[in-house]
Amino acid sequence: MRRSRVFLFGFLVILILLFLIFWAPFKKDKASEPFSHMSPIDQAYERILTSSVHPVEGEQLIEGALRGMAETLGDPYSKYMTKEEAKAHRESLADERVGIGLEIVENKGRFIVVTPMKESPAEKAGVKPYDEIVRVDGQRVEGKSLTDLLSVIKGKKGTNVSLTVFRETEDRHVEMKMTRSALQIQTVTSEKIDQDDSSIGYVSISMFGEKTAEEWEEQTRTLVKQGIDGLVIDVRGNPGGYLHSVEQVVGTMLKGGQIFAYMQDSKGVLEPLTVKSTKEDDYTKAMKRIPIVLLQNEGSASASEVLSGALKSNQRATIAGSKSFGKGTVQETWELTNGGEMKLSSHKWLTPSQQWIHGTGIEADFEVKASELYQLEPLPISGSYQVGDYHEDILYGQKFLKASGFKITRVDGYFDEDTARAVKAFKEQKKVNNEPKMDIVFYQTARETILTYKTSKKHDDQLQMSLGYLFHSIQK
Repeated sequence: MRRSRVFLFGFLVILILLFLIFWAPFKKDKASEPFSHMSPIDQAYERILTSSVHPVEGEQLIEGALRGMAETLGDPYSKYMTKEEAKAHRESLADERVGIGLEIVENKGRFIVVTPMKESPAEKAGVKPYDEIVRVDGQRVEGKSLTDLLSVIKGKKGTNVSLTVFRETEDRHVEMKMTRSALQIQTVTSEKIDQDDSSIGYVSISMFGEKTAEEWEEQTRTLVKQGIDGLVIDVRGNPGGYLHSVEQVVGTMLKGGQIFAYMQDSKGVLEPLTVKSTKEDDYTKAMKRIPIVLLQNEGSASASEVLSGALKSNQRATIAGSKSFGKGTVQETWELTNGGEMKLSSHKWLTPSQQWIHGTGIEADFEVKASELYQLEPLPISGSYQVGDYHEDILYGQKFLKASGFKITRVDGYFDEDTARAVKAFKEQKKVNNEPKMDIVFYQTARETILTYKTSKKHDDQLQMSLGYLFHSIQK
């Protein structure tokens, strides 16, 4: 009995040792991986929250993951938008926005006013181009992004906001108070241009927003009533917008049943998009008959290219200017449970001739280059540079001087003696100080010169060529 007990005791000891050898490490491994039953995304989420020395909110991790998913597509038009970003995106295409009516750019960490909208709260309060915004409601804006600044300035209709700006020309700070209000955004403008016994309607579309189609019909109906023999449609710099808006616009110029584009889904299935038939009247008959020139440039993209492709493929218009941008995808947005939205390229669009213009653009039937000065944007630069300096602001100034006809040998951002002489000559011509420096006086005078030049349609070579083409076609 005693030998049996000893044997049994020894067998139990062996079992315990085996348990310690094999089970204990297994248990230790399991303990070191408490999230092993989760998906990799959940594992990473929990691990960061429990182990990272850098504190972060769970909501931030989720939004970061959502951004990463969209960025993995390598598509610049697919992205995740937070609740605030989604709201701002919708507002950018709305016909009415709430705010104070300011266009602002960020320049070397400073927020410079480009221009206040006409009749806006900002204009009425006295905000001027080149004002630098330094405080909003008493809070400094230093270190903020442009998006952050705009979100602070925006607010509910009827609420007040105060801006403190630094006005360099007066070397002082100015504080202004204003009340946020509804700002009407007009996307379509028009005028009638007469020459000899003919009249051409000129219509500019800045983007395809919610009310663009209504504005288009209102403007073109007025032109038809006034009696026009041809039409120039200007979509230069038009970044696109809503597909349904361009569908309604193109529908006024094509016949019912004509294809204006094709949609192709992720499986490659093509769906023709056709113009809806409408009741005929004098307006619709005229719009389907009069000769049309569509004016585009490299800034014409997306929905504006749908319009260009539809009119060109159906031989309804002549395309003038330069090759368009080349965006051949359509985006849809889906609301997410956190209030954000996922915007994805869900379809390709093709022209009626089934051409996918993505990355290639739509060629103009006759190409016309804009003058160098007309192409320059009137930027609100306020730096100060002299001989020996090197900066991108100097490059801009050199481009301006060269385009304005001043003798200059280098356009590379380096301020040499030749540049100094050209700056001095320009200032003397404009009767401002004649210091050979690119200072705020130089840049303000240059901006005013560009704005004045671009205001006159006679300097718009692309438009003048388009009008000349139409007047010639009408008189033949």
